[in-house]
Parts: sequence; structure tokens; C-alpha cells
Amino acid sequence: MKIIHAQTVLTEDVLEELKKKTGEGATKDALAKAVEHYLQCPYTDADMLEKRLEEYIRKKSR
Repeated sequence: MKIIHAQTVLTEDVLEELKKKTGEGATKDALAKAVEHYLQCPYTDADMLEKRLEEYIRKKSR
């Protein structure tokens, strides 16, 4: 596995909110946790989200 250094620009407010939501005090830890969550979360997959919405609509239509 190759590790790279990545950077981004965030406002202080956004960074503080991210730290609060992740429960991390350090910027790099909060960003790493957020990225990991995003990659694993089924709701970030467009196809999966579309399928869940269709299922929800079908259930509500009954």
C-alpha cells in the first residue's frame, strides 16, 4: 500500500464541526475518520441510495 499526503482547504467552522462530529481533536485524525466513513458508508454509493429510495417509495405506495 502506498501512502500519500493530501491537502484541502476548509473554513475554520467546517473543520471544528468535523472534529466535533468525528470526536477527534486533531485535524488529520478527523479528516481520516471522515474519509474512512465516507468510503464505507452505503449511503454514499449513488446506486445503493437510489435502490433504497425506490424501496422506500414502493413501501409507502402500498
